Amino acid sequence: MAFKAILLILITVQIIRADEVLEKGKLIFAHILYRHGDRTPIEPYPNDPHKNVSEWPVGWGQLTNLGKQQQYELGQWLRNRYNSLVTEKFSNKNIYVRSTDVDRAIMSAQSNLAGFFPPKGLDVWKPDLDWQPIPVHTVPEKHDKVLSAKKYCPAYDYALKKLRDSDEYRKINAHYKYLYEYLTKNSGRQISTMEGVQYLYSVLNIEQIYNKTLPEWTKAVFPDKLKPISGRSFATYTYTRPMARLKTGPLLKEILERFTNKTIKKLSPNRSLWVYSAHDTTVANLLNTLKLFEYHSPPYRACVMMELREFNKTTYVSVFYKNTTAEPQAMNIPNCGVSCPLQKMCELYDDVIPAQWEIECEDIPKYTSSFLVDTKFEPIGIQTTLIVIVSAVVIMLVVLLILGVMILYRRRGYLDEDKWYYRIDG
Repeated sequence: MAFKAILLILITVQIIRADEVLEKGKLIFAHILYRHGDRTPIEPYPNDPHKNVSEWPVGWGQLTNLGKQQQYELGQWLRNRYNSLVTEKFSNKNIYVRSTDVDRAIMSAQSNLAGFFPPKGLDVWKPDLDWQPIPVHTVPEKHDKVLSAKKYCPAYDYALKKLRDSDEYRKINAHYKYLYEYLTKNSGRQISTMEGVQYLYSVLNIEQIYNKTLPEWTKAVFPDKLKPISGRSFATYTYTRPMARLKTGPLLKEILERFTNKTIKKLSPNRSLWVYSAHDTTVANLLNTLKLFEYHSPPYRACVMMELREFNKTTYVSVFYKNTTAEPQAMNIPNCGVSCPLQKMCELYDDVIPAQWEIECEDIPKYTSSFLVDTKFEPIGIQTTLIVIVSAVVIMLVVLLILGVMILYRRRGYLDEDKWYYRIDG
């Protein structure tokens, strides 16, 4: 009897938590950031038995037919999720799509939109073609500080170099010294960092997907030893708050400013959906900047959704992460929960929002080695572990308290089985 009561309480708590986002009002705006679909290796390693480009007809680093299909299906899923935000027919007053200036990302956006906006009615321009052109905007990488984040920023380059030269980073690399040597010897490519492992893991993973025979030497390290290091490497580019401010700050600033303008009814054009087609690093950088990243390699079509809802004249932000074909996960925003008031959201991440990015990028003296210790992001994996442990302890204490009260009541004759059932059912 006591177990049933406790189970009912715990289930109720979970239901309340799952519904918390939906209860915060009407969805009025969303930003979507996804990784492109399946691609070929960007570059083979020197000893790669599959380095002949003839094995990869579309060329290196290009979107494959599988990648097109993945994005098409994601587009259909997004249409179903955000059907209330956009009209059935495409209108640039409803939606804006931006891609990095990379073939696979642009083609992914186009494939995604084919699933999102199949032509209907007057939009059908060729009866036997279930497709219509939808604009995808882009900016050359050397000018893009927002999405590809490749625009020259000397302060960021300096901060990244200081990180890689730091004692902390050297200790990490020293820990993997023998693995690096093994990979270098067998691959023919110098591997001396976690990013190098990430590159090699990506190549081997793609070759495995396409049923290529992997060299015998890979059996000792792939995937088990390379996968966690590859996942950890994605935290490198936004490892500290100053680095996140320069690398992903412009993107987050853009998103929060649009949310704010939508809230005060000053967004022009007054769109409801903003879509970004980018890369695994972009996805990881945004999640890490939000302190929501757990070490992993974001898979193809991994998708971050930042949604704005309005309830009782207050707007709330929710972040969802869809990294598989399953339903997305509602992320617990640190110190704010799964549904965070926009004003508090802006305050929480003010430290990673650059006021004048170009000026800050020139302020190299600001980025001294001391920032590595003072402002380092705590790995979210550790945070999550602590949260789980604390939550488990709290739940155990609550369970013990309930059991104690019920035993006390039973001994004193206050608890009657029939009355207990009546109270639950009634």
